[in-house]
Amino acid sequence: MSSAVIQLLVLAGIAIFLILRLKSVLGTREGFEKPPLQAPPRSGPQPGFEVIEGGPDRDIIDHVPEGSDAARALAAMKKVEPEFGVADFLNGARAAYEMILMAFERGELEKIRPFLSDDVFAAFSEVVAAREREGLIIEAEFIGVRELSLVDARFDEATREAEITVKFVGELTSVVRNSAGEIIEGNPNEIKRQKDVWTFAREMGAADPNWVLVATGE
Repeated sequence: MSSAVIQLLVLAGIAIFLILRLKSVLGTREGFEKPPLQAPPRSGPQPGFEVIEGGPDRDIIDHVPEGSDAARALAAMKKVEPEFGVADFLNGARAAYEMILMAFERGELEKIRPFLSDDVFAAFSEVVAAREREGLIIEAEFIGVRELSLVDARFDEATREAEITVKFVGELTSVVRNSAGEIIEGNPNEIKRQKDVWTFAREMGAADPNWVLVATGE
């Protein structure tokens, strides 16, 4: 037998020996492999996933400082009316600002009467009546709300009366025309910014969901 054949037989024997050793260690895998068993979950809080009960309400502290009087007032409102949300309120306030502001500019106060307190309605009506006596006409176009922020919040637990004050910076075009139709103030092509600080009020838990504008300022 030649030396080449002897070498092949020796190599074959070594290969068979290695295969048998691998099978004894790894076993034989056929077909679909089952996923490895997962370790049972550990009890108790896990790093990075700990949930703190009674933690800060992001719906509140995203708009007012944590621990402030306003934050406590908003929390009390939620306690009386759990479905109340600060972010939802501000979205509604944004829409109300456009509706009320444009109705005032155009002298269409009856459209917004349910959303105004008696005092605010009387003040708005006086301004509109004065414009009409002078023959002035306001032409305005609302562009949008550039800034909106919650300034303050108060809550009377005895009466459940809630008040929230909001600062608006609106953008609009506005001109004032006289009885002859001549522009005496403003530019129809110039966007101006208007700052307003409005306070809305409502009895929390009441059937009527509408907030009423009770005070205005700058």
